Amino acid sequence: MNRRVVITGMGVVAPNATGIGNFKTALENAQSGIKFIQELKDLNFACQIGGVPTIDNDALQPYLQSYNMNNLSLVVRYACLSAIEAWQDAGFEIPDIDSPEPMWDTGLILGTGLAALDVIGQKNVPLVDAGKIKRLGSTMIEQIMVSGNSAYVSGILGLGNQVSTISSACSTGTEALITAYNRVRSGLANRMLAGGSEAYTPYIWGGFDSMRVMNGASNDQPEAGSKPLSAQANGFVPGSGAGMIVVEELETALQRGAKIYAEIIGGAVNCGGQRMGGSMTAPNSTAVQLCIKAAMADANIQAHQIDAISGHLSSTMADPVEVANWAIALNRKGSDFPTINSTKSLVGHCLGAAGAIESVAAILQLQNNFMHASLNADPVHPDIANLIHNNCIPRTQTSLPNMQILAKASFGFGDVNSCIIFKKYH
Repeated sequence: MNRRVVITGMGVVAPNATGIGNFKTALENAQSGIKFIQELKDLNFACQIGGVPTIDNDALQPYLQSYNMNNLSLVVRYACLSAIEAWQDAGFEIPDIDSPEPMWDTGLILGTGLAALDVIGQKNVPLVDAGKIKRLGSTMIEQIMVSGNSAYVSGILGLGNQVSTISSACSTGTEALITAYNRVRSGLANRMLAGGSEAYTPYIWGGFDSMRVMNGASNDQPEAGSKPLSAQANGFVPGSGAGMIVVEELETALQRGAKIYAEIIGGAVNCGGQRMGGSMTAPNSTAVQLCIKAAMADANIQAHQIDAISGHLSSTMADPVEVANWAIALNRKGSDFPTINSTKSLVGHCLGAAGAIESVAAILQLQNNFMHASLNADPVHPDIANLIHNNCIPRTQTSLPNMQILAKASFGFGDVNSCIIFKKYH
């Protein structure tokens, strides 16, 4: 089977806004969610800025009455909030816990990069080291298991199809969406929720700070800290949150009168094998180019049909390499290159949730014919300026009334790549 697959619901918990309507407004206004974080300064981090969502825990209480919210990791709370919004946005009601059976035709692919390190660091390890095992409680494992985010979401929604958690570093969120798309396309499910979530905790961000890959030079100017595409990019700014998308078979969506945001027409996932210049932390450029080409082939489109790109673009030395890979894969440069932006300029790098949050942003932009400003891009890195026209990078909200196809890519540690193709639904 090769069924058409559309997007019928979305939810988001992002550093610059929570909720789809608020997030769309934040994108249109180029609203940054990056702030100074006193806790990071107190812990002697070099980078003391980041993107942390503001959430309402009370909104979860009706759905998690049997759980102590104080014990739930942020990775679970972010995931549940975004999933509930996406489910309701798609036109469904949250089922009663006593409903007779699960929804056999609906499943979930949810990703995370580093899971519940906040609970592990704050509670599990200290209590175990102190010999206070009994104080861990009976729910510790479900709180810290990597699949905890998908387990809690599936329990709230009563999902009966495949329910899995995947982890592919910073490629995770996009890969989750591609995996769900393929399951629906092949007829193994009528709909899937897909996305990623990542917690804010110094226990995650500390490892990156010690690698000196985060920006420690903009603590007094947080909103200027994330500089994708810029010659002044000097490390990524960490972020956290969640994005969730309801992926549904077209005929099923039409039968129930669902609204449709966009269509997914193709996607690809691969790995560079840490060969040919690729490593644990650097991409194999050939693999990146092959991934982009494979996504286009899967979508049955030509390179000239891509109107816009939502890049991975993390505000590191990898940005010029990424743009060069796009130029080679598409065989397009100069003014012929598509419009390209980076949502990380607004929210930071949300790690395992990055691809999901950025896909939500990409879909909103495609549906509404605009590309949000890519903040702090000037001065553009000279290697990028030599490849593409200056106007390809929007500094303010840019209208693209004829936009039909947008490509979104994510790349991660371990030399892993993913690329998904969205098309305006007709």
